[in-house]
Amino acid sequence: MSSADWDEDDPFEEQREKIDNPMQRLVFEYGRPYWFSVTSGITASVFARLLDLIPPILLGLAIDAIFLQDRPFNLRFVPSEWLPTEQADQFTLTVVIIALSFTIGAAFHWLRNWGFNAFAQDIQHDVRTDTYDKMQRLDMEFFADKQTGEMMSILSNDVNQLERFLNDGLNSAFRLGVMVLGIAAVLLTINPQLALVSMAPVPLIAVFTYIFVKKIQPKYAAVRSSVGEVNSRLENNLGGIQVIKADNTENYESGRVEDVSRKYYDTNWGAITIRIKFFPGLQIISGIGFVLTFLVGGYWVFNGAPGPFSGELGVGEFATFILLTQQLVWPMAQFGQIINMYQRAEASAERIFGLMDEQGRIETDVDAPDLEVDEGRVEYDDVTFSYDEEEVIVDDISFDVPGGETIALVGPTGAGKSTVLKLLLRLHDVDDGAIRIDDQDIREVSLPSLRQSMGYVGQQSYLFYGTVKENVTYGTFDASEEEIVEAAKAAEAHDFIQNLPDGYDTMVGERGVKLSGGQRQRLCIARAILKDPEILILDEATSDVDTETEMLIQRSIDHLTEERTTFAIAHRLSTIKDADQIIVLEGGEIVERGSHDELIENDGLYAHLWGVQAGEIDELPQEFIERAQKRTARTQARRGGD
Repeated sequence: MSSADWDEDDPFEEQREKIDNPMQRLVFEYGRPYWFSVTSGITASVFARLLDLIPPILLGLAIDAIFLQDRPFNLRFVPSEWLPTEQADQFTLTVVIIALSFTIGAAFHWLRNWGFNAFAQDIQHDVRTDTYDKMQRLDMEFFADKQTGEMMSILSNDVNQLERFLNDGLNSAFRLGVMVLGIAAVLLTINPQLALVSMAPVPLIAVFTYIFVKKIQPKYAAVRSSVGEVNSRLENNLGGIQVIKADNTENYESGRVEDVSRKYYDTNWGAITIRIKFFPGLQIISGIGFVLTFLVGGYWVFNGAPGPFSGELGVGEFATFILLTQQLVWPMAQFGQIINMYQRAEASAERIFGLMDEQGRIETDVDAPDLEVDEGRVEYDDVTFSYDEEEVIVDDISFDVPGGETIALVGPTGAGKSTVLKLLLRLHDVDDGAIRIDDQDIREVSLPSLRQSMGYVGQQSYLFYGTVKENVTYGTFDASEEEIVEAAKAAEAHDFIQNLPDGYDTMVGERGVKLSGGQRQRLCIARAILKDPEILILDEATSDVDTETEMLIQRSIDHLTEERTTFAIAHRLSTIKDADQIIVLEGGEIVERGSHDELIENDGLYAHLWGVQAGEIDELPQEFIERAQKRTARTQARRGGD
């Protein structure tokens, strides 16, 4: 599969295309607070590599000046009167200097590694936390077409890719840069003519590397996208493992995992193919410099200056050239590895900053005043909303809920009930109209104060990995032990909690898998009771439990709804028949409203839905059945296109 094909599948393609110079932004935006560590690393890298050059230089000097005595014993930058004149003393001084260079160099190498590691780890931490913070603050529309595995890939794999480059890649770049420049300077000082021979492959390496970068960059962008698809498939399958086992679809799912893994394999292999051609080629080009140096320098030592060259070349100088040229060849070959790491990191940085720069549809004002709830009166005023600006989900609805009353929203699947309440929570913003709480437009108050005033109990009773106590106090972290127990008792949860192995300290498992559906639901209700919100939202809070558990949960809800404004969605109409007001939705519009008795007497949609649940199917009008068939087909078509 080509990189173009993968871009079409990349859910973050639109975000990536907006990002320019992501690596420059990474270093300057996130690296500035940590200038000390990276400066320490760079400085130490310079001194460490310069000290590494001392042994081969002194070895050449020792061969020519001490052993062969072909030239005087001189050390650059050291006055000659400071140097010993006896051969043994010169040898001893050389050994001492070499030993000191290794010892001091080791200290600088430690400081270099500390500086770059600290720099990389600090940036990795900041980028990961900032990316997560930005992600969780985006509105729900962003998450509609993104899978958990794809976002986990950014938070984990992409952020780790940056850390690898900032630590290993940046560290190596400075280390090799100093090494190449230092060696080049030394070689030019010893013999400029032979130094040009040693560095002859450098222009070829530059051209070869440029071609590699142009070819590998789109490949790595495709690889990063394919990693997200693999993670998404694995996350979905592990999350649905019970369904897979119950439906005996292990072979089918293994095939789907094999498909996405094969796509990743093909994409990654495309990058690997380029990479495994590049590095051997780079080594061959780099090796040319060593071979030429050995050939020309060896001939020079035996027979004098060859061809256009002039002057003399000592045995010790030749030995130094050979040692340093070998050290020059390997760093130049390693530059390819650094560029390879850079390209991987740049692809990851594009995805990270593309996510960070994502703009949601919900606009918030940091200076907005807090919501002040007095009566808890809620007003929907000509509210219209659509997810994609094409199909209207909520169409020009208006109703008032007096403070302290309970209003129920009912209707067939896809009628817009949950969307109406998501608008109240500002998980989405209305397209037209307004929602007010005690005459305050919810778009003009601070978002935290709005959501703090509301308690939400949904059909999916989500529990976090942790203890029972931690889940009950989630959002009300400063609650006392007495308040926690009272909330649990009001939610009819205290008795079963006491029977758990460790009571309130019992671990509930990931997503509460160690508890039954009814137990999880009652813990969520206890959480809402502990929060003591002015406005309560119940979204099918008893739809997934048995009749006996429903009775217990309903008792909990009765405690919870006392003297507070309550919105309730229910498919089981028996649970909301005592609501102060029932609003019936169909196709995003309000088609009926009134009390249970009034709506039954009206013999409209509500009465027909009640008849379905009462088992009076044969008595339903044909028109209602035909409309139900159309609604079901429309809902299934919408889900199929999602």
